[in-house]
Amino acid sequence: MKRLFGVAIAAAGLLAAAALAAGLWIHLQLSTPYLGATGAETYVEIPRGAGARRVARLLADAGVLRSRLPFLLYLRRTGAEGRIRAGEYRFDAPATPREIARRLATGDVHFRSITIPEGLTAEETIALLAENGFGTLPELRRALGRTEWIRDLAPEARNLEGYLYPETYRFDRSADAEAVILKMTGQFRSAVSRIVQERPLPEGWDIPRIVTLASMIEKEVKTREEGPLVASVLVNRLDRGMTLGCDATIIYAMKIAGNWEGRLGKADLRMDSPYNSYLHRGLPPGPICCPGASSLAAALRPAATDYLYYVSRNDGTHQFSKDYAAHRSAVYRYQQAPFRKRN
Repeated sequence: MKRLFGVAIAAAGLLAAAALAAGLWIHLQLSTPYLGATGAETYVEIPRGAGARRVARLLADAGVLRSRLPFLLYLRRTGAEGRIRAGEYRFDAPATPREIARRLATGDVHFRSITIPEGLTAEETIALLAENGFGTLPELRRALGRTEWIRDLAPEARNLEGYLYPETYRFDRSADAEAVILKMTGQFRSAVSRIVQERPLPEGWDIPRIVTLASMIEKEVKTREEGPLVASVLVNRLDRGMTLGCDATIIYAMKIAGNWEGRLGKADLRMDSPYNSYLHRGLPPGPICCPGASSLAAALRPAATDYLYYVSRNDGTHQFSKDYAAHRSAVYRYQQAPFRKRN
């Protein structure tokens, strides 16, 4: 009997020692950073609805986990196994299973960000996207032809000029050129919907005309405060059947033709193009850039003025005038007199 009792004591001691050793091993595993990936970084895609075991296997196969068991036990003990968020995760440094579990539970997924400024043309926008690795130029250029994405807003649009909304975007690595451009047109749609709710379309105007007007405002102003004033000049001239005389439309025409060199000369004002708003009355055939929210809002609600002219003061603002005589005086003051003085 004593012998059996001694054996039992010894077995209990061994079990306790084994449990202690296992506990210490698990604690050590949970506390030790690890990254066994073959390269400097690795990406793991966690599918939507994936269970803890599948997640652990994906991480271990990618070299992010040394052992699955400590990770699974930690998920179960903390309740994190039910909070794992789907997405692509980037691992470029050793991390402990605890840290990995926290990242998965908070949804710290990998995105690439890019900011699209207001006022870029569609071609300039895709050049920026391609430069930053969001598709190739041929792919992005093909996506610009997907006018079916905006057909309900602009049935006659020949491309997506004006309908790529400028803001900061986040894309995962799997986003291709079409996904990028589609998201930008979706953001345009959302932005216009919000703005039109606050500022309904004026009588006789539709979305394409508003976007075209907004694109001209975007290129003409440098301060948001002047947007409604420039809008009032353009709308007043439209109402009177005057040509709009907007330099930005000719610059756009020159960009399309591939001969824009950064300077607009007098001869360019006679350029034979439907975008030449010095020769042709009414709005140009379509937008000349991708306008932002403030320009869209200004186009929808121009200031109530009698202004018909404006000229740059060379400080980012404009001098507005109600008649041609006042405008000529302003042109002399802000454009011609300083030039003569310098020479």
